[in-house]
Amino acid sequence: MPSHLHTSLRPNAPSYYSNSSSSSSSSAVASPSFAAKLLLLLTLLPLSLALLAFALQWRGGVTDPTTRWAPPGSSHLFPGMDNASPLSSVSRHSSPSSSSPSDCAHLARSASPSFPYYRDWKFDIGSSLKPKICVTTSTSAGLDQILPWMFYHKVIGVTTFFLFVEGKAASPSISKVLESIPGVKVIYRTRELEEQQAKSRIWNETWLSSFFYKPCNYELFVKQSLNMEMAIVMARDAGLDWIIHLDTDELMHPAGAREYSLRQLLMDVPDNVDMVVFPNYESSVERDDIKDPFSEVSMFKKNYDHLPKDTYFGMYKESTRGNPNYFLTYGNGKSAARIQDHLRPNGAHRWHNYMKTPNEVKLEEAAVLHYTYAKFSDLTSRRDRCGCKPTKEDVKRCFMLEFDRSAFIIASTVTEDEMLNWYREHVVWGDKDVKMKLLRKGVLTRIYAPMAIIQGLRESGVFSSVIASAPSILSRDKFLSMIGGGNSSRAVASESLPSRKAGRSKEHHSTARKILDVEANAAASHASAIPPLSPPGIRGYISDEVY
Repeated sequence: MPSHLHTSLRPNAPSYYSNSSSSSSSSAVASPSFAAKLLLLLTLLPLSLALLAFALQWRGGVTDPTTRWAPPGSSHLFPGMDNASPLSSVSRHSSPSSSSPSDCAHLARSASPSFPYYRDWKFDIGSSLKPKICVTTSTSAGLDQILPWMFYHKVIGVTTFFLFVEGKAASPSISKVLESIPGVKVIYRTRELEEQQAKSRIWNETWLSSFFYKPCNYELFVKQSLNMEMAIVMARDAGLDWIIHLDTDELMHPAGAREYSLRQLLMDVPDNVDMVVFPNYESSVERDDIKDPFSEVSMFKKNYDHLPKDTYFGMYKESTRGNPNYFLTYGNGKSAARIQDHLRPNGAHRWHNYMKTPNEVKLEEAAVLHYTYAKFSDLTSRRDRCGCKPTKEDVKRCFMLEFDRSAFIIASTVTEDEMLNWYREHVVWGDKDVKMKLLRKGVLTRIYAPMAIIQGLRESGVFSSVIASAPSILSRDKFLSMIGGGNSSRAVASESLPSRKAGRSKEHHSTARKILDVEANAAASHASAIPPLSPPGIRGYISDEVY
């Protein structure tokens, strides 16, 4: 029986193995065919998608993420300036006939600019944006400092600049460039200007009187206040909404806004607020060979107002490093004022109103970045601007802050090598351990936005284009025939009149001006001018704790 079964099954074996062999052969043939089809599909699919995307982009059906903020007629725009943003009333979808080509192609100096949001180098878009912000400054700096400072503020929303220039900034090679920039009004310190300012009502009021007839920083403080008074009038006549006084070593840092925009920040301020205070952060340099602070400095020391009290006083010793105060210079910030009737300056740091006490708010995140003593050469440049004697008694007549006094004496009495060693010890943050400790505690912070914006402006050729586009220096006769028009305000090319300088009697000054009528509500005008003030010291804190 087993033999029979074995015999009966043998003929089926060849059939089984034959079918199996045939099936294997068929699979072997089918497998390469399937793989080839799959490979072909995987190759054609991305190519088809790429062609589709190209076709849609060519027809304008796909928006490049880097250009979705672009304004009409431009390939790029700053964040917050599309029609979905409350910052702009300009429609994104303008007709081709109404668009104008961007000038960026003519400005590019880099194959891959790091900041591509440009309409054109002029940033001539202020008329359609609200609120309108102006900055006023008194400066003797060169283009290497003024242009980055100015165009950075244009990027974040400032539309108008009132530049009161003298010294280097008033030279023809620099002033002609400044006058060619849209939104810039250049005011020269001429005899006519000083005669006009000699008639200011400020001289008959008490709020600034303690700064009169003193040299150096006190004289500058009075001059800044007089310039701010004139800037208020020009801002009101131009229909502007906000005014800010800044030095050209200060940058606004609009942190806390929905966009990195000073315009957005001030737009969100309630209508009943008259003044906005920006606490200042101070640059903390990490090298002694800084040449361009705006592009090389990223570390700042936070203001007392932006730190917990325990952190501020707990880290006070490490923060000061033997210097007189927590900050090298001032610590009471700067402010923006809403343009309104009866507005007046209250020193270089604040504004006031003749008819009321302004309603002010202090911002919790936004700040003014102060690049003070960021270059070693700042020691000698500050020394050369002041003729005081390098003695402890005389420097008190010239400087309001203790560190300025010490720096002036050092710069006037020691060798350059000794001065460099002093600078490294008191200004440069070279101790990595202390630096990291303060960064972790939040006393020091890194801020890169201004550096990135200014580097992007430079790489894109904005500054070089401004200089190249400026008109050639005019002849004296042609220049005098054109004064009073354009962006300049220069009556004659004369030497500055030394009116109301230190050492001249009050009787002599009174003959050079008229006594103006004082407004009815004069009481509010007597608030004393706020000078640059140092941050709170440790002694007061210890006394309070003991008490």
